[in-house]
Amino acid sequence: MQQSRAIVITGVTRGLGRTMAQGFAAAGHTIVGCGRSTDAISKLRKQFDSRHRFDCVDVANDAQVSGWAADAVKAVGPPDLLINNAAVINRNRDLWNVPVDEFSRVIDVNIKGMASVIRHFLPAMLERGSGIVVNFSSGWGWSPSAQVAPYCATRWAVEGLTGAIAQELPAGMAAVPLNPGVIDTEMLRSCIGDDAGHHPNPARWADCAVPFILGLVPEHNGQRLTVE
Repeated sequence: MQQSRAIVITGVTRGLGRTMAQGFAAAGHTIVGCGRSTDAISKLRKQFDSRHRFDCVDVANDAQVSGWAADAVKAVGPPDLLINNAAVINRNRDLWNVPVDEFSRVIDVNIKGMASVIRHFLPAMLERGSGIVVNFSSGWGWSPSAQVAPYCATRWAVEGLTGAIAQELPAGMAAVPLNPGVIDTEMLRSCIGDDAGHHPNPARWADCAVPFILGLVPEHNGQRLTVE
C-alpha cells in the first residue's frame, strides 16, 4: 500500500478541489483543505473523518493564510503535496469593460493568493527537504482567449512563477505548473454556458487526475504538464 501523505489543497469546497479531496482521501491520504464558504467547509468536516482538516480561509488574505499554514503544519507536518487550486474568473467582458475591483480580485486570488500559500507552507517543506508544489494553470496559460483577459493573465503568470520557483528549489523537490484540461465546472460554465457539458465532469476528471498527481516526483520539476 502506498504510504499516506499529507496533501494541502486550496479551493477545496467545490469543483476540482472537492473531487481531488475525495479521491486522495479514498486512497488513504490526509487532506488539509481550505475554502471561503463557511457552510461548505462545515459540510466537508462532517463528510470526512477527523484526521482531515478543513478551514475557512481566503487565500487572498495573507494573514489568514499564515495562521492556517502554521496550524496545519503543527497538526499534520509539512505537506508532501501542496496543491494550489483556488482560483476565480472574471465575467465575460472585453478587458476595457472589466471593473477595477473585479480585475483586482482575479489577480489577488489567482496570483497573490498562490504566492501566499507557497510563502507560508514551503519553508517547512524546505526544512524537511522534500515535497511537491503543484500550481494549477490552464490551457489559457498557454493560449489566450477573448473576454477572459484577466484570467488568462493570471494563468500565464502561474506558468512564469512556477518556472522560477522550480529553479529555486533544492534537489529532491519539485514545482510543477499543471494544466488540468477542460472540465465541466462552474467556472467553465460561466464562460461557455451549457457547452461545458460536452467535457468531462470533475468526478470523471479526478479518476485520472488523482493518480496522475500522486505520481509526480522530483524529476518532474519545472515541467509543464497536462492531465490527460
